[in-house]
Amino acid sequence: MNCRNCGGALRLDSGREALACDFCHTLVYPEPNEEGVRVFEAGTGEMCPVCRQELRHASYLGKRLGYCTKCLGMLLDLDSFGALVQIVRARRDRIPEPPRPLDPMELERVIDCPRCHQRMDTHPYAGPGNIVIDNCPDCRLNWLDHNELRRVTTAPDTQLNPDAWFAP
Repeated sequence: MNCRNCGGALRLDSGREALACDFCHTLVYPEPNEEGVRVFEAGTGEMCPVCRQELRHASYLGKRLGYCTKCLGMLLDLDSFGALVQIVRARRDRIPEPPRPLDPMELERVIDCPRCHQRMDTHPYAGPGNIVIDNCPDCRLNWLDHNELRRVTTAPDTQLNPDAWFAP
């Protein structure tokens, strides 16, 4: 992609959700899609573990991720996943949705890590939302299918009951 002002090549700006021109210092912020994800044209070099299309560099609420424009899945490092869950939950402006029952068939899925190509661990997510999550412990990556982040962040909060720790 080239700069609209000078025609120079744009590069991903590592500190922003933007493309930057090194010649005229213009910043280009792609419009977020309907999910709020800013998708850049540049590919990550990693393939989607579900549909085998090259993932695109993208960002969501300031966190970088790989994004599949076909199945709408997201590849996030573990730190970004945790931070996004906190950010989105803090911004939640609607009544929490009840978690859906877990589909045990989802645990049978086998997908490979887009980075190291080893089998990802497939297991129920320990947080609210009742989703099955795929992660690579070696690469510290999570794969989220379409709407899984929404299901986690719109689930009811779990509150610790301090009285439960003391015997009557």
